[in-house]
Amino acid sequence: MRRNSRPLKRDHHEQNHLNSKLKLSLASCIFCKIIKGKVISSDLEQGYIDLALPQPGEIPSYKLIETDLSFSFLDVGPLSKGHALIVPKFHGEKLHDLPDEHLVDILPIAKKIAIAQGLADYNVLQNNGAIAHQVVPHVHFHVIPKPSASNDEGLVIGWPTQTFEKEEMQKIYEEIKQKL
Repeated sequence: MRRNSRPLKRDHHEQNHLNSKLKLSLASCIFCKIIKGKVISSDLEQGYIDLALPQPGEIPSYKLIETDLSFSFLDVGPLSKGHALIVPKFHGEKLHDLPDEHLVDILPIAKKIAIAQGLADYNVLQNNGAIAHQVVPHVHFHVIPKPSASNDEGLVIGWPTQTFEKEEMQKIYEEIKQKL
């Protein structure tokens, strides 16, 4: 059974609160500032901006690719050489907040960055929420080169798999499938 995907209706006060919250997020979002080329002194004081970076115009980043919908640049705190970020120009905190056309724009950029570096092994990573290790509350994708099998560079992760009985897997499947 397919559920109706109409947007939720919000009352006037709730919508105004959400609009105010979004404006505050946009005003304080480091990625929005990088994209728009705005730097404020509090970012410098908190160590978010390094003025030693090349600054084409006022954008303090090592810009790699820019499209109408996305902006990519080298991560200033890389896990390995060539670690890049791809940021949609639409401000959304989590993946499900992003319009599909922005999502469609991102993976071709990740592919180009990997090809340009000649990467044989790499991770494309995207985190949603603080518990999932999202540091900046603006959707972004990492392209992280993994030059060796060592734990000294690149993404180092554990993969704590779980086991479910067949009946439990069926229940999980049905719950998810029903909502798709």
